[in-house]
Amino acid sequence: MIFVSACLLGENCKYSGGNNRDELVLSFLGGKEYLPVCPEVLGGLPIPRPPAEIVGDAVIDREGRDVTAAFKKGAEKTLRMALEHQPELCLLKANSPSCGCGMIYDGSFSGKKIPGDGITAALLKVHGFKVLTEKDLKKD
Repeated sequence: MIFVSACLLGENCKYSGGNNRDELVLSFLGGKEYLPVCPEVLGGLPIPRPPAEIVGDAVIDREGRDVTAAFKKGAEKTLRMALEHQPELCLLKANSPSCGCGMIYDGSFSGKKIPGDGITAALLKVHGFKVLTEKDLKKD
């Protein structure tokens, strides 16, 4: 079982209302059992929604609202699902404030990235789940 960011499968759950469909991810998942997840939607955020980035210990949207609680709620729901399903891999969206693993946007909404993990990715990693992004598939 693999958890995969729903936006990578082509589901329109991205903040903009679109998706991040990735043909390499779809090819990688061929013949494998997987479960789509979108922590931001699980946390109660609407589609579309203003983009958000991690600023210190908070998640702030472009309009200046603190949306940390929704991001944490979505991360906790995703963790509960992971504990139930025990995925061998969580394949999440790179750079996302929820799903980013290794690099995230810096909180300035300028496109600059810094080392770090999104809220959900960090929680899954702390609980021992293997987390990769679609960019890790491109390295192989």
